[in-house]
Parts: sequence; structure tokens; C-alpha cells
Amino acid sequence: MGVGLAYSDAQGRVYFDAAKTPLADGGIVRDVRREELIPLPPGAIVSMLPGRSPLLAGGAKTPRRTALGVLLPAGYTRTLLPAFTPKPDAPQLPLFGYTFAAVVDDALAVAAMRTDEAEDWQPRAFAAGELEATVARRIAVDPRNRTLAQLSICAREYGCFTAQNVFLERGEAAIPVAPKCNAACVGCISELDADSAIPSPQTRLAFEPDVADLVRIGLHHLERVEDGIVSFGQGCEGEPLLRSTVIAAAIEQIRAQRSNGTINLNTNGSLTKSLQRVIDAGLQAVRVSLNSFRPATYAASSRASRSPSTRDCASR
Repeated sequence: MGVGLAYSDAQGRVYFDAAKTPLADGGIVRDVRREELIPLPPGAIVSMLPGRSPLLAGGAKTPRRTALGVLLPAGYTRTLLPAFTPKPDAPQLPLFGYTFAAVVDDALAVAAMRTDEAEDWQPRAFAAGELEATVARRIAVDPRNRTLAQLSICAREYGCFTAQNVFLERGEAAIPVAPKCNAACVGCISELDADSAIPSPQTRLAFEPDVADLVRIGLHHLERVEDGIVSFGQGCEGEPLLRSTVIAAAIEQIRAQRSNGTINLNTNGSLTKSLQRVIDAGLQAVRVSLNSFRPATYAASSRASRSPSTRDCASR
């Protein structure tokens, strides 16, 4: 058998129709081959695309069927996008990485490939109440730490792996630090303009964590994870370099007590002097996120107060 249609109803229940052939990439790809698909990975999230009907080969109509996409776990890269026709009242979708899905041999499959074998990113299935209990035990150790309380929300409600790692005591541990940003990216995942049509999937950090809270989280992690990563700059916050003085002070205090592991920063790279400050304090790794090195494209998407130049990024 070939590649068949996977779809959902209005309540989000998933169905298969092996007799129908779905299109991909907005309808551009009309012949999806079995070898382009892999079984649904553990930890993937099947998501309905409300107000959208799947596009089918031959122009067949399915007005009562709802298109679906799959959100892949870390370590997988999508290769095809879903194809659908939006209805006039279709709601705006959050900007997740929706991946083409179909039915193969009576099972759900996705257009993706495995691109990272790191064990730290392996999804974990928790027994009922297991994650909540783990979070509660860690919170009890440091009950007044507001940043740890924020991370408990990210771990439980948003399913953030790096936040969960803080409580599981493994791999890369998230430490959010900045409630403000110097960009206003179209489709920001944590904060949007009031008049934005694109919904935000999570809520921005609402306070400025102090140095002591950050240090306690970092030390706790590195004391228990020999090759662990302490990582500033997360999806639930703004631009961490706006608080480079606080980050630098936290790094210095952490390194005064622990020499193991790696201290990382995720940033838009716009404030190179601030970046140099945290490098001088002991930062060992940095991930600079840019949508484009073309100034016009960068400005249109990020709407930042200052965009990093190619020379700036290359020098760091």
C-alpha cells in the first residue's frame, strides 16, 4: 500500500483513510513516497489544524475533515510541511513546527529524519504524577527561588525539555533571566503585541531574577551532573544580554565553586559589548539565533532596535 490520509475531526480525534492520497508542502509535493516517511517518533505531538481541510491528490474535497500536523521532539528535522485549504473563519495558528503526517501500513508516519542522537534530548514518558512529584521535591529544596518556580511552570505546562532537566538533574538545564527584549519578532513565542493575530503558545517571564537565585540553580545542577550544561536565554524570556551584568555576576559565582560542566548562552547576538562581558566572566558557549544576514529581511522579521552585523558575529 502507498501513503494514505491522516486527519482529525473537530474534537481532535485522529482517523486514517488509506484510500485517499494527501499532498504535502502546501500542495507542491503531490507524490509523497513511503521512503520519505518514518514512524511517529516517541515524544511527538499530533496536532489538529483547526479550520483547515487536508489537500488531496486529484483535487478531492474533504470539508468535514480537519488537517493535522505533528510537532517533532528534539533531535528530529522535518522534511515536508502539511498541505491544507483554510476556511474563511480559520483561526491563526501558533508558530509551531508543523510536520507532514500520513498513514503507512495502518500507522501514523511523518516526513522527518533523525539528526541528533544525543541521549539528553530523548523524550521521556512520565507515569501519572511522576513529573509533578519530581518538581515538588526540587522546589522543596529551594522554596523561595522565584526562577525555580518559573521553571516548574515551563517543565509541567509547556513540556520544555531544558526546564525538565533542571528537575531531572541531567543534560542542559535552563535558567531564564530576562523579562524584556530589544526585538519584537513576528510570531514571538512568549510575548506579542496586543493587536497581533498570531497567538503566543506560552507566557513570558514576568520578573527579573536576582543573582542569588540563578547561582543556586546553576550550582545545584553542576554539583549533580558532572558534564552538565547551565544555559541562560530560554524560550520563556526576552533577550538575556539586556541583563548581562547579572549573568556575568552569576557565572563568576558559579565558577568560584564549580569548574565542571559548560555554561551556555542563547541570544540574538545584538549587544556585542554585553556578550563580551559575559565571555570575560567565564561563558564557554553561545548560540546566536538569526533569521537572516540580509539587513532588510532581519529587520522585517525581528524588528530589533539593533541588528548584529556579520562582522560582529564573526568576531565572537
